[in-house]
Amino acid sequence: MADVKAKAGLEDIVATDSSICFIDGDRGVLSYRGYDIHDLARHATFEEVCHLLWHGHLPVKAELGDLQSQLAAARPLPEQVLRLMKMLPPGQAPPGAGAALGNADGMDALRTLTSALAHYDRDAHDNSPRASYRKAVRLTGQMASLVATWGRMQAGGGPIAPDPALGHAANFLYMLFGERPDPVAVRAMDVALVLHADHELNASTFAARVAAATLTDMHSAVVAGIGTLKGPLHGGANAEVMRMLLEVGQDAPAERIDAFVRGKLARKEKIPGFGHRVYTTEDPRATHLRQMSQALGKRAGNLKWFAMSERIEAIVKAEKKLNPNVDFYSASTYYTMGIAIDLYTPIFAVSRISGWSAHVLEQLANNRLIRPRAEYTGPAYPQTWVPLEQR
Repeated sequence: MADVKAKAGLEDIVATDSSICFIDGDRGVLSYRGYDIHDLARHATFEEVCHLLWHGHLPVKAELGDLQSQLAAARPLPEQVLRLMKMLPPGQAPPGAGAALGNADGMDALRTLTSALAHYDRDAHDNSPRASYRKAVRLTGQMASLVATWGRMQAGGGPIAPDPALGHAANFLYMLFGERPDPVAVRAMDVALVLHADHELNASTFAARVAAATLTDMHSAVVAGIGTLKGPLHGGANAEVMRMLLEVGQDAPAERIDAFVRGKLARKEKIPGFGHRVYTTEDPRATHLRQMSQALGKRAGNLKWFAMSERIEAIVKAEKKLNPNVDFYSASTYYTMGIAIDLYTPIFAVSRISGWSAHVLEQLANNRLIRPRAEYTGPAYPQTWVPLEQR
């Protein structure tokens, strides 16, 4: 260990081999199984991306049809889990969020409910390849149903059964809002799910793989991912972005926006949604979310949130040379779609479950316990024992 130097946050440390996701941070490249994220965002459905992540290739029509049927069968939630959802107490609002933004933490609910699903999954403790794949499909279908149903119940509505005739993105919006979504909204949600599906060894995926490497069950590995994703330095940043925009105010003049951002920078406060551990250029996912935010704003007849986001981006890039990441424009995109802020990070999980499960499958296929070492910085060894009476 003497010749091995610790790196804070394991930055640039290669922890494993993986064939799932490739990132080139200097060139702004993100690919799933060799397919560029821009091509996937423009042309693929989330179901096609799931097949790609799990099987290593894009599906032909018959394979896609089979997967769509499997997901449709997986979406209904056990009645016991629905009853548990109704019993969960409301969470506490994040500090400074204000009562108007709601007080129920969707990630706390999602963590609890995902864990509960294991009790009603016949494959819960079977780590064989076939059982693990069935759980990947089942959890992907159920995760969307959990988040949509939770969001609807928090808004005062009742659960809506999924429609087997609808695709994954359309079903999510239907179960959330209680009405058939229009094609523009469906496509926007589909693109968002594609963009968030995987991102190599990000914190939550690494947590899921570490858990899976112990040969625990997939539900436990996914719960580890959910708990990690909740953090504001990971998936929680998108909700923080929208809270920041609301703090500035929809009708704020340009000078107020500028003063707000420059004031935070002067106080050395973090602007949520900017910078990335891997990318030195623009996060390629932000490119599509920026376009979606603008398109949805035009469709809704309200471009104020997009315009504010653009202005903040310009200031931060000029002052700090930081680019927006995937969280920044996803905030205004979801808000314009009418989605409650409490659901932003859970929606991240609705997509990322596909990547988490793909990594769990890969880990189990060639498993070795993940057990790193630490650089010891405590008192010198050996310390002299002093009897209690003499201390």
